[in-house]
Amino acid sequence: MADDGIGYIGLGNMGAAMVVNMLGAGLSVHGFDSAGTGERAPESVIAADSIADIARTCAIVFACVPDGAASLDVANAIVAAEDRQVRAMINLSTTGIEAAETIASAFDGSGIEFIDAPVSGGRTGAVRGTITVMWSGSQELLEQLKPVLETFSKSQFFVGPRPGQGQALKLLNNFLSAVAMTATSEAMIFGVANGLDMKTMLDAVNVSTGQNTATSDKFPNRIVTGTFDSGFRMALMEKDVALYLKEVRSARTPDRLSGIVADYFRDGLARFPEGDFTEIFKTVNDNKV
Repeated sequence: MADDGIGYIGLGNMGAAMVVNMLGAGLSVHGFDSAGTGERAPESVIAADSIADIARTCAIVFACVPDGAASLDVANAIVAAEDRQVRAMINLSTTGIEAAETIASAFDGSGIEFIDAPVSGGRTGAVRGTITVMWSGSQELLEQLKPVLETFSKSQFFVGPRPGQGQALKLLNNFLSAVAMTATSEAMIFGVANGLDMKTMLDAVNVSTGQNTATSDKFPNRIVTGTFDSGFRMALMEKDVALYLKEVRSARTPDRLSGIVADYFRDGLARFPEGDFTEIFKTVNDNKV
C-alpha cells in the first residue's frame, strides 16, 4: 500500500540536491540510485532497495537520471513491479523528444500517468531550489503537485499536454546556453588578442547589448577564476546539443549554427571527457590560428 512519501529515483548531483530541498520542506522521500543508494542518499532519505521497492510504496515517483535509455529502464521497472502503487511518474531527465514518446508508451495500459518534465538551472539551481520545471502532460496533475514542485523549483511552466514538448523546450534552452558559451569564448579570445583585459570586457558587455548567461555568470564565476566548476558536465552538454541538432534536422528547421556548436562540444568532449562544460573555453582557445 502506498504511503504519503514521494519516490525519487536518481541521486546524482541534481537529484540529491533536489531531494535535500524536499526533505527540508518536511516531505518524506524514498530514494533509490542504481549507482549506490547508501553512498548517494542524503541524510533522512528512506533508502529503497530497488525501483520496484519504490513502486510498491509511493504513489508519486520522480526520476532524474542521465538519459533516455536510463529513463526507459526506470519506466519498465515501475511497470513490471508487483503490487505497485504508483499513479504517476514525473521524469525530470533530459531525454530528447523521441525518447520521451517511447517512455510514455511504456506506460500504456498500466494506469500510470507519465509526465515529461525536464529541469533547467544546473546543480547551483538545484541546491538553491531555483530550478525551472518544463512540464508536459496533465495540467491538472501539475496543479496538484505544485506544493511539492515548489520545494525544489522556483518556476514551473506548463508546456503542453504531450510528452516530448517539455523536451523540445529544454533542448532549445540548453542549445542557447551552449551558443552563449561558445560565442562568448570566441569573443573573449578575440578581445584578449587585441590586448583587452577579460574582466574589463565582461564588465562592459554586462551593461551592454552583448550580455548573456555566459558573460554574466559562467565567465566571471567559473572561467576568470580558473575553477571551471559549473556543476554541469561536458558530456551532458554535448549530449543535449547533439539531441537538439537531431531534433532540428527531424523538424527541418534551420540548423547551420546548431551544427557548428555541436562540433565544438564534440571536440570538447574528446578533450575533456570528465570535464565541466565551461571548459569549452579551452577547446575554443585551442582552435586559434
